[in-house]
Amino acid sequence: MKNAVQTAVAVVGAGPAGLAAALALGRSGLQVTLIGTPPTSGDNRTAALFTGSMLLLQNLGAVDTDSTMGEPLTGIRIIDDMGSLMRAPEVTFRAREVGLDSFGANITNLALVAALSRQVAAAANIETIETASVTGLDISPEGVLIRLSDDSERSVALTVGADGRNSICRAAAGIVPRTWAYEQSALTCAFSHQRPHHGISTEFHRPNGPFTVVPSPGNTSSLVWVERPAVARRLADLDETAFRATLEARLQGLLGPIGELGPRGLFPLSGLSADPAGRNRVALVGEAAHVIPPIGAQGLNLGLRDVAILADCIAEAVASGADIGSPEVLESYAKGRRSDIASRAWSIDLLNRTLISGFLPVQLLRGAGLFALKTIKPLRRLAISEGLGPSFVTPTLMRHVAASPASTS
Repeated sequence: MKNAVQTAVAVVGAGPAGLAAALALGRSGLQVTLIGTPPTSGDNRTAALFTGSMLLLQNLGAVDTDSTMGEPLTGIRIIDDMGSLMRAPEVTFRAREVGLDSFGANITNLALVAALSRQVAAAANIETIETASVTGLDISPEGVLIRLSDDSERSVALTVGADGRNSICRAAAGIVPRTWAYEQSALTCAFSHQRPHHGISTEFHRPNGPFTVVPSPGNTSSLVWVERPAVARRLADLDETAFRATLEARLQGLLGPIGELGPRGLFPLSGLSADPAGRNRVALVGEAAHVIPPIGAQGLNLGLRDVAILADCIAEAVASGADIGSPEVLESYAKGRRSDIASRAWSIDLLNRTLISGFLPVQLLRGAGLFALKTIKPLRRLAISEGLGPSFVTPTLMRHVAASPASTS
């Protein structure tokens, strides 16, 4: 075995979840190695981040409390566009119903990565390796030896797998995820429009999946259009004139004439859930732990809750002098994530399947649910609160006042 550089934690993956994990764990005074290259181009997607996620970013120093990064989300509208004889009522949830100015903000993935990367670069106790990738992990009861493509190695007590749905870390830890697929693809695009969006995200429920427009700064919005794969591909291949006309028709005049169109992206939809989320000195966060359809803006918010819960578990272990990669610490983390991940994956999967099901009783049940959400105020408030985050846990980094970092930049 070659001589390995010693460090406390390695975070594998430099997307938003990995960057946030490096910063969050560094607050406990640990030496952190971040392995991966943050994306700097080619990603036209945005993330609708709820209040808890925005608080985490503020507590990590990535977003100022008075930051105007992104567009505030003041409301969420659901419109039944199923084309059935019995149309469900339109439902709009507003942040002021639960005493908030906004539900959070819609931020481009690249802007989010850039903000987190600046904080990582300024942290004295975070080493970043962008020039080499992970080729393997050798896990023992004493630690993890991470082998890199440049023939160097890192010896760590804990590895955080933030390396996506095809996670090397997850496989090395022997965690076998449950996976499933949908006969759907998501088309993404940014566009400008004539009418203001007023900070309201609108989700049209359609037979092939949701069609969602999320507010961006000014008179611009981000599109996530879920369709059958062949239809989504045809839409992606349309010229700008034809696509603009199709988009305007689908919006039914909601935002007026469509102006400039950004690049279109196309992503097949699938699902993944890893249980446990931690084992054998590996903790999984983000899409290494769960993948869900882009409905209700739950994906990255769920991943950032992974980071916040893991940070609490590690901070407790550091404070007590415990081994941060021990089975007890990882079981605590896995237990803390199990209900949240399972409930979000189940509810989003159920909603998606009710949209694509042609079975009339299912459609009637979905419509009745929307009617109840429109008319029963306590149920509305509960749906809003639980949609923003689970009521049974609020990790430290998602509170208004987090502890000061243990290390300075």
